[in-house]
Amino acid sequence: MNKSIKNIATYIFFLLLCPFVVQAQETYIKDLRSSHVVDSLSNQEIETFERDIRSTVFIPKGQWAVGLSVNYSQSTQNDYQFLIIEDIKGDTYSFKVTPMVCYFVKDDMGVGGKFGYSRNLTKLESANIVLDSETNYNVNDLYSLSHNYYGMAIMRNYFSLGMSKRFGFFNEIQLQVGGGQSKLTQGRGGDIIGSYQRNFSVDVGLAPGIIMFLNNYSALEVNIGVLGFSYNHTKQISNQIYEANLKSNSANFRLNLMSIAFGVSFYL
Repeated sequence: MNKSIKNIATYIFFLLLCPFVVQAQETYIKDLRSSHVVDSLSNQEIETFERDIRSTVFIPKGQWAVGLSVNYSQSTQNDYQFLIIEDIKGDTYSFKVTPMVCYFVKDDMGVGGKFGYSRNLTKLESANIVLDSETNYNVNDLYSLSHNYYGMAIMRNYFSLGMSKRFGFFNEIQLQVGGGQSKLTQGRGGDIIGSYQRNFSVDVGLAPGIIMFLNNYSALEVNIGVLGFSYNHTKQISNQIYEANLKSNSANFRLNLMSIAFGVSFYL
């Protein structure tokens, strides 16, 4: 009986002792591993990772850049159909010219200006707007002409494509002030009605682009507007009697495909 009691007591003692033994073993293993890691790190040389990025001067300080971009489009319609507009007959054309001058105050950064002029003309002899089988509207003898001009201050930053000095990118910040006038008339002879407009605008924009040098002095470039804030004020006189004013503010945070510009520039 006494022997059985001793065996049971011994068994209970080992059961109570096991958790402390396991915990001690785990602590010892952790300390051993930590010591090994520290020793390994102390014996290894820590290597510094370098990307070996080198800056390349694309446009040097003190250089002048002059350029010119031209946009022209012309079309003639004869019984043409576009969506719900049928039997379109007329002519349209648009023309825009923009000279540029820029001086580089430091490497890859230039400041300068642009001046632009645009002219748009639309002559619509006839068109038929069809809403459904029973509803349609006829438009005849429509004439529209507009002239617009603007001055622009710019700042450009250039970045070479890798180590290349032929291909690169640039980012152009624009501050533009402009104005213009337009007229819209409809009818013939004594039945003419129409309106005359004058407008004023202020724009701030961002236009990144790509440039490719053909040789040391000439390059081709293309840029597109991606960000812009604008203010417009339009004054309208209808039939030489009624006056109206329109003021608007807008912000654009997307690609403006209508602002794509191709040009030639010379670096002196």
